[in-house]
Amino acid sequence: MAETKKYITAEELKKHNKREDLWISVQGKVYNVTDWIKKHPGGDIPILNLAGQEATDAFIAFHPGTAWKHLDQFFTGYYLEDYEVSEVSRDYRKLCVEFAKVGLFEKKGHGVMYSFCFIAFLLFLTFYGVLFSNSFLIHMLSGALLGLSWMQISYLGHDSGHYLIMTTRGFNKMVQIMSGNCLTGISIAWWKWTHNAHHVACNSLDYDPDLQHLPVFAVSSSLFKSLQSTFYGRELTFDSLAKFFVSYQHFTFYPIVCVSRVNLFVQTLLLLFSKRRVPDRFFNILGILVFWTWFPLLVSALPNWTERVLFVLTSFAVTGIQHVQFCLNHFAAEVYVGQPKGNDWFEKQTAGTIDIDCSPQMDWFFGGLQFQLEHHLFPRLPRSQLRNISPIVQELCKKHNLPYKSLSFFEANRWTIRTLRTAAMQARGLLWEAVNTHG
Repeated sequence: MAETKKYITAEELKKHNKREDLWISVQGKVYNVTDWIKKHPGGDIPILNLAGQEATDAFIAFHPGTAWKHLDQFFTGYYLEDYEVSEVSRDYRKLCVEFAKVGLFEKKGHGVMYSFCFIAFLLFLTFYGVLFSNSFLIHMLSGALLGLSWMQISYLGHDSGHYLIMTTRGFNKMVQIMSGNCLTGISIAWWKWTHNAHHVACNSLDYDPDLQHLPVFAVSSSLFKSLQSTFYGRELTFDSLAKFFVSYQHFTFYPIVCVSRVNLFVQTLLLLFSKRRVPDRFFNILGILVFWTWFPLLVSALPNWTERVLFVLTSFAVTGIQHVQFCLNHFAAEVYVGQPKGNDWFEKQTAGTIDIDCSPQMDWFFGGLQFQLEHHLFPRLPRSQLRNISPIVQELCKKHNLPYKSLSFFEANRWTIRTLRTAAMQARGLLWEAVNTHG
């Protein structure tokens, strides 16, 4: 006799949305992942952000087909009674299956080897210029080349964090530690922690850490309400200091981004020496020590403090181009307040991302992230495939009347500054109101 299925409603599922009682639904089957979040390779934040929800599209986006077999151990025996699939989700899932069938997730091309060779060449020129030249201009050029190499290294680390760029997971993890910690001084553990949260909660002002830059930047007046950051577990306070900085953010954006790498160094150290569970903490700290050994030694090889300071600032400023790019992809897109919803995955990604339109010859410079929407929809897809699937994504957006925003680098900068200026003018009004009120 066939076993009778047991059902719960979406409202009942929502009740299991706490860390100590965490259920999700995948394709209508309900799973208890309370204990699993402690071991989840992607960290606890992505699952917590979708707690008590139907999360099929997010699960498909981040997991290969081999992950499905692991779900059975968490099955509660319940099915979602009011489980429905929207037309856009149905088309999205169909695309994922088609891409998997033709092997797009495995076809990485030769980009990784080219990247390794290019990075090695840039680092060789950097060290050679510093150690074997007495020219001030060569030293500054070496600083610029170091900044460019950091950009390319970050793209490689980003790729290795989303999919295997090496033959085994062990070698892949080694590349992550080498590219992130040892060569750039930014922990791969910190990157995974923030980046996975960003992907799941794209452009949520209180859930996405990539939009939480108070007191320096605010992309929306909604941040003036001192929202509670669920990611950092603290209030994003919009006080008098934040009002002042935000009031001039459209002027300070580029200068601050030029030295924003300092903040990433600080964030890395805060995480690695915090009480949070940090995967491979020892190797992450060891990698950071490697960076803070070779980088100061390289800088100290310059002849005087003027050149040393300018060398560091030049390398930071060139890398700042990449930080600008990250902002262009999201700052001027739609934002929202609240928990991300698992049943509008495709819609939220299209609303919250902006592509950068460039020629194929510039793909190396942007590291694949110029196809930001394509990457957000298919984060496991190698960057060499993103340009190929872009027309398909555009057609799907057109079919479902969803935005597909693709701007030139210049135009994206203009949109971003316009967004910052709009929020700045609103903050400036509050600032002057406070001054006039309190004197």
